[in-house]
Amino acid sequence: MDRGGAASVQDRHAKDTWTVFKIMGEFVEGFETLRPFWPSVSIFGSARLRANHPYYQAGMKVAEALAHAGYSIITGGGGGLMEAANRGARLGKGRSIGLNIRLPHEQRPNPFADTALHFNYFFARKVMFVKYACAFVALPGGFGTLDEIFEALTLKQTRKIHDFPVILFGSGFWGGLVDWLADQPLTERMISRRDLALFRVTDDVAEVVEIVGRHWAQRKRTRGPRGGNGRDTP
Repeated sequence: MDRGGAASVQDRHAKDTWTVFKIMGEFVEGFETLRPFWPSVSIFGSARLRANHPYYQAGMKVAEALAHAGYSIITGGGGGLMEAANRGARLGKGRSIGLNIRLPHEQRPNPFADTALHFNYFFARKVMFVKYACAFVALPGGFGTLDEIFEALTLKQTRKIHDFPVILFGSGFWGGLVDWLADQPLTERMISRRDLALFRVTDDVAEVVEIVGRHWAQRKRTRGPRGGNGRDTP
C-alpha cells in the first residue's frame, strides 16, 4: 500500500474512533440531564399536524393531565403533536423535555420544551426515551411514531426492559393497525395472543392517567421509586 493509501486508512480509522466518542457524549449528556426528571412519560406523535387539529388538542390534554399527576413529559422536541405534548406539560405545571434530532428538514425544536437535548444519532435518542420513562403514550403519527412504538413493544416482548405501559391514544387512528395485527401476524402465528396485550388503546385521558398511575404505584411497591427502565437499573 502506498503512503497515500495508508494515510487514507488511518484517516478513516481516526474518524471512526471520533464517532465513538461523539456517541458516548450523547449518552453521557442524556443520562446526566434526564436523570432528575424520573419518573417521566414519553409521548410520541406526528410532527406534521398544526394546532387547530383535534389530535393536537388531544395531545395537549393528555400531557397536561399527566403533568398534573406528577410526571415529567418527554417528547421528540419537534413540532406538531410533540409540540402539543410539551405545551400541555407546561400548562400542567410539569417538567417539559424535548429530545430533538438533527435532520436536514422538518424537525425544528418547539418553544414549549423547557429542557432540550439535541441528538445526531437516532439510536442514542431512542435509549433516552426508554431509560427514564415509566410509560409510553403514542398519539397518531407516521413512521417515526411507529418506530418508537414497535421498538418498545419488541423490548417488552423480549424482556429486555422492565415492563411499562404502552398506550395508543386514538382508537379511530390506531384501530386499523390493531385489526391488522390480529388478522395477519397473529393468524400466521408470527406473534402470540399475549403479544396483543403488550399495549392498550384508549380515547380517554383519565384512563391514560389511571393506567400510568396504577403501574407506577405497583413499580414503587416492588422496586422502589428510583431508577429508570434499564434492565439492570435499581
